[in-house]
Amino acid sequence: QLQLVESGGGLVQPGGSLRLSCTASGFTLNSYAVAWFRQAPGKEREGVSVISSTDSSTRYADFVKGRFIISRDNARNTVYLQMNSLKPEDTAIYYCAAGEVPFGLLLHWAQFEYDYWGQGTQVTVSS
Repeated sequence: QLQLVESGGGLVQPGGSLRLSCTASGFTLNSYAVAWFRQAPGKEREGVSVISSTDSSTRYADFVKGRFIISRDNARNTVYLQMNSLKPEDTAIYYCAAGEVPFGLLLHWAQFEYDYWGQGTQVTVSS
């Protein structure tokens, strides 16, 4: 079965950090661009960050630039999202997604570009 599984979410105080993991099973993640999206209650799902399959080029949404870092470990078939200086407005369900479209052609924040999705992990930032 081809699937992505997120982990690492939880409750953290403002200013704290979390590291999310996205691990693939049933397929090799290193030929896919991988993105993180998030969806807060009552809001649409939005793109957060994406990393290419090849040279680890990255993109970030403006609202996380300088705070979040995306990385990948192909040996572990896993992509990470290191989230620092967390704010209450970062509270959301975080999803990872994988797509085969070459990074230079990828519409990074278009959900239809991604073939596989995880089930999501809850991140809550609150004091």
